Amino acid sequence: MQYHQESEPKKIREFLDLVENHKVDIRHYKSPVLVWAVQDGTVYYSFWEADLLMRFGLDNVDGWDFEEDALFCPDWISETEDDENADLDDDDDDDLGLICNLKLNRDN
Repeated sequence: MQYHQESEPKKIREFLDLVENHKVDIRHYKSPVLVWAVQDGTVYYSFWEADLLMRFGLDNVDGWDFEEDALFCPDWISETEDDENADLDDDDDDDLGLICNLKLNRDN
């Protein structure tokens, strides 16, 4: 799994509001960082202190504390996975448009 991080407090609060995880009290962290990975429609996440994550690095994160269905998470959580394939999707749509136009022109 490839983990991602978010340290913006507004986004972290949005995430916690949507997943309704009352076990996490963000006030206990000096500089909270949301660390998450998405796999098969499930978001695996935990919270880290920024200095601890900086010291060990995101590549060394090897687990999570909570799981949530991606449907209950903000859109920006799963966008990181979609952005990598965005170019492929655009190309496919262009090809489909050409095929449809060719068939319509041939029928006339």
